[in-house]
Amino acid sequence: MSSEKEAALAAVPNDGPTIFDKIINKEIPSTVVYEDEKVLAFRDINPQAPTHILIIPKVKDGLSGLSKAEERHVEILGHLLYVAKVIAKQEGLEDGYRVVINDGPSGCQSVYHIHVHLLGGRQMNWPPG
Repeated sequence: MSSEKEAALAAVPNDGPTIFDKIINKEIPSTVVYEDEKVLAFRDINPQAPTHILIIPKVKDGLSGLSKAEERHVEILGHLLYVAKVIAKQEGLEDGYRVVINDGPSGCQSVYHIHVHLLGGRQMNWPPG
């Protein structure tokens, strides 16, 4: 079993603070590649592609995962995807990239603070995972 799968199965879904809150608050170092008033993007410490960036909202607002999305989250969800496109261009991913949102234990979500994975720099395969 992969360590990511193990982490996802061990994670307890909740609305409490996560490691991402510590990254947002600069309590844990990260390699930030993009930041604005709504989101923070940084390099994944366990990259699954040459370019692997996590994009997170600075305010969780109950959005621990995509399955928890409500109509009030439409703006931030759209912003997360738009920022993924901006970062992909910044990173030189002209040949393409993949955007992933894991949701829940079976979706391999290990941190319950919604986040977008931006993966690129290599040929992706289908089907994924």
